Amino acid sequence: MAIPFIDLKTQQKRIRTSIDQRLAKLLEHGSYIMGPEVGELEKTLAAYVGVKHCVSCSSGTDALLMPLMTYGIGAGDVVFTSPFTFIATAEVVALLHAKTAFVDINERTYNIDPSKLDDAVKKYAANPSLGKMRGIIPVDLFGQTADYDAIQTIATKYGLWVMEDAAQAFGATYKGKKSCSFGNVGATSFFPAKPLGCYGDGGAIFCNDDEMHKALVSIRVHGQGEDKYNNVRVGINGRIDTMQAAILLAKMEIFDEEIGLRNQVADRYSKALQSKYVTPFVAKDCVSVWAQYSILAENRAEAMGKLKANNIPSAVYYPKPLHLQDAFRDLGGKKGDFPISERIAEKIFSLPMHPYLTTDDQTMIVNALMQ
Repeated sequence: MAIPFIDLKTQQKRIRTSIDQRLAKLLEHGSYIMGPEVGELEKTLAAYVGVKHCVSCSSGTDALLMPLMTYGIGAGDVVFTSPFTFIATAEVVALLHAKTAFVDINERTYNIDPSKLDDAVKKYAANPSLGKMRGIIPVDLFGQTADYDAIQTIATKYGLWVMEDAAQAFGATYKGKKSCSFGNVGATSFFPAKPLGCYGDGGAIFCNDDEMHKALVSIRVHGQGEDKYNNVRVGINGRIDTMQAAILLAKMEIFDEEIGLRNQVADRYSKALQSKYVTPFVAKDCVSVWAQYSILAENRAEAMGKLKANNIPSAVYYPKPLHLQDAFRDLGGKKGDFPISERIAEKIFSLPMHPYLTTDDQTMIVNALMQ
């Protein structure tokens, strides 16, 4: 049997009784949209992260879009983010007709480089014709948070907000604080492959601001006001369904244990592979949740070919940085603009990673790579 890239079946066996009980309760009360499990999930997640408010939503993309809508982001505005991430991070900026200003990454963590961010912000501050700077969206890539102390210092200096894109890092910690608690607002995804994933699409937004919370709740349901038929703003249909909330509540019962298991898997990989490959670097005072375990190879095709020959899956995240994507051609990006992102994109690939990866399976993976 092939080694699974992500093993949701083994996880489901562990929590099947809880899932069945929660779904039976859901079917009994019949509130499939915004049922009681949604409110329970939001309270559970807010307490876990350590913030005042959690607003669940229909996807990680909507979790990024909705806060931008509360800020009134639009044409002429500029938002800074990384080019080495999934398109959703910059897509939401473009959907609101604003401009994305890309900033290259740190070559060890693959997260946005604060020193390069500082340079980019200074450039825009000195040239108002480039657009009005509004905010920064750091990405917590592959399960590790960005350097929020350094980022917040820059944001405060220039009056910018910070929205944490923790789509890949829910449960991670930075200097003792949980992801989704940094900056002005945090966003995450519950896509099934995430460390905490549901059985469909889902997401959540986290903040301490009462007014933002009120606006997010409104935006989530078509800009609804106190009266459901009086819309006080333009919003979206951004609700998570009750079934996904029930699934997530069951998964939260074992989530911290799974983070520990993921770190054990990552440690075994790194010890076995570091003599031949560039293995992941976790910054001081950080705990990753290992959404992916990604390594660098000088000859990626050869390395991935060894895995394929042994019926072992692998994947590449992300082979084409955003500044080179056709969708962002209007930003004028070209090869060479962000050399670290481009170099990493050419060498990186990801191995099977989940809490239930056995030592025997890892030995098979390592042996194939070390041939």
